[in-house]
Amino acid sequence: MRKTHVLASLLAVIAIALAARGFADESESGIAIGSRAPDFALQDQDGKTVSLHDFAGKVVVLEWTNPNCPFVQRHYREKTMQTLNDQFKDKGVAWLAINSSFFATNDQDKQWATGQSISYPVLNDSSGSTGHAYNATNTPDMFVIGVDGKLAYEGAIDNDPTDEKTGDKINYVHQALDEILAGKSVAVPQTKPYGCNVKYKD
Repeated sequence: MRKTHVLASLLAVIAIALAARGFADESESGIAIGSRAPDFALQDQDGKTVSLHDFAGKVVVLEWTNPNCPFVQRHYREKTMQTLNDQFKDKGVAWLAINSSFFATNDQDKQWATGQSISYPVLNDSSGSTGHAYNATNTPDMFVIGVDGKLAYEGAIDNDPTDEKTGDKINYVHQALDEILAGKSVAVPQTKPYGCNVKYKD
């Protein structure tokens, strides 16, 4: 009987250890707040290669996008992204959209950029390698990288997934950029992104 209890306890300890390991692996996917953002080299809508290191010394916003996603379409219809870029582009902030959809092409990205009056690069990551490196899960999924090259914010563009908020609406990216440019820590460094799932090829 004692042996049975010992064996049961041992199995319980092993199960807990395996579960903990599983959770650790899950939490280590992608990049953590405060860690260095992975570099990348992707073609924009005009076929020009753009790398993260091209913007060394600047704050960089990465916006995961998909022109076919209703959430993305809504934000572009409301000019959320274009307006934020216009507000911060002369303050040392670079904005890059990344399309990790497996069906993305430079031509389609160019049509989208032209139709939405997008003045920043829309990068083709149809292989999904950059999206997986950042563990981008949704469109939109927003990443703000500080001048030190480290991730300062990741998550939703705002707190309004249903587009119903008025006075209590918070744009997390705008808030993070204001804080970073003021030399402050980001008060809300991570939120849960909403939108469509990134359409990876695997």
